Amino acid sequence: MSPWLRLIVYLVAAPVVGGVLSGWDRRVSARMQSRRGPPILQPFYDVLKLWQKQNLANHPSQNYYVLFFFLLVVFTGALFFAGSDLLLVIFALTTASIFFVLGAYKASSPYSFIGAERELIQIMAYEPMVLLTAIGMYMVTKTFYIGGIANHGGLLVLALPGVFLGFVFALEIKFRKSPFDLSSSHHAHQELVRGITTEFSGRTLALIEVAHWYETVFLLGWVYLFFASSPVLGVVMALGVYVFVVLVDNVFARLKWQAALGSAWAVTAVLGFGNIVVLSLQR
Repeated sequence: MSPWLRLIVYLVAAPVVGGVLSGWDRRVSARMQSRRGPPILQPFYDVLKLWQKQNLANHPSQNYYVLFFFLLVVFTGALFFAGSDLLLVIFALTTASIFFVLGAYKASSPYSFIGAERELIQIMAYEPMVLLTAIGMYMVTKTFYIGGIANHGGLLVLALPGVFLGFVFALEIKFRKSPFDLSSSHHAHQELVRGITTEFSGRTLALIEVAHWYETVFLLGWVYLFFASSPVLGVVMALGVYVFVVLVDNVFARLKWQAALGSAWAVTAVLGFGNIVVLSLQR
């Protein structure tokens, strides 16, 4: 498939796939709590309803930050599925997260302010592992370009088992799932005030939700890279990782930020950096 065709498919299909995964997440979480749960398509109904609501904001500029956050998330996924440089993809993803944080700071609410600070802590927690994942893939494939990584002959996970496990750990933080949903929880099982998204409403909140759908598909696409030489296995493992993240979300309670940060850095040092050291010694 050509890069342009992959790009078009991503732009059109990612919000659909991401919304369905979000609806499935809600249904599974409800069943694990002995509830019936909403329909699978409920996230789409919620976004459509938000899009029709009045957009209230303490400062109009906070909506512009969210707009740039949405555009950069879509741009990040577009770079990834077009086969661009993985380091550029990471830079764009981090920039998107910073715009999201700035929007929460601009809201001038104590709840969103605390949520923004926790989001920064989460970025500090998962970013080192994300960078080590890119470095590990480069050491095996000799390229940072996603097209070259995907076309590598063997399964990357065989050479990067520690990096893969560390990346899955980082996804738990990036997806804002328990025990690392510090800045904002996608479910009401932690707190009633949603932290970083508390002061967003209407179309702005709808953009945030759709951006998360795009982001989910992009990150699962990164999981697929570890198994790209076997497409069927790659899709199965990407979905399997998402199922694992949802199950962990419903089993564990939220950790304190100190534990979240410390555990993330420990996993990065032991699994991620340890795998990189082993690779370097083999060459």
